[in-house]
Amino acid sequence: MTDTKENILLTALRLFARDGYEAVSVSAIAGNLGMTKGALYKHYKNKRDIFDSIVERMYQMDYERAKKYEVPEETFEKMPLSYRNTSMDKIKVFVEAQFNFWTEDEFACNFRKMLTLEQYRNPEMADLYQKCLVGGPVSYMEDLFREMIEQGIWNESNPKQLALEFYAPLYLLINMSDASSNRKKISNLLTAHIERFVKKNAAERSQKE
Repeated sequence: MTDTKENILLTALRLFARDGYEAVSVSAIAGNLGMTKGALYKHYKNKRDIFDSIVERMYQMDYERAKKYEVPEETFEKMPLSYRNTSMDKIKVFVEAQFNFWTEDEFACNFRKMLTLEQYRNPEMADLYQKCLVGGPVSYMEDLFREMIEQGIWNESNPKQLALEFYAPLYLLINMSDASSNRKKISNLLTAHIERFVKKNAAERSQKE
């Protein structure tokens, strides 16, 4: 991606996060970049094209992060063996990386804020918000925990309930970080939550290993 095209994408996302997608015009994006609309249209067909590129970038970043931390990159239906072979240690490292990503990475932070602003005004944004930040992560953890229960890593339990108990504090802490000047303290709370969760739910055999 050229520097100009990249700058358009990042500038548009910053404006979407601040003012909302619907309120930002192509003229506003171009004006913030000190360029004409005609020059912008050489790189993107319209505002929707910019938005689609933002979403595509986010999905690619998600895929690459999952691959880096050796957790499933796709749904259970597409790669069941990967879910069955993921350890709690890998999940812990990945979840901590997810927290850092959603709270420190500029692209991710602005994407999250854009969806938060627009979820009540735009059905498509609401769907994306659920998929990326709420229901999607819960379903992902439910599939992981179900497989871990079947393998005897976790105590017998309802995997959906486990996923909710695990993910809800992470979601809350991500949002708390927006108003906190001490993200390290918030991060430490997440680590303590994960350790407490593992101690409570890991099968006795797994705790001895």
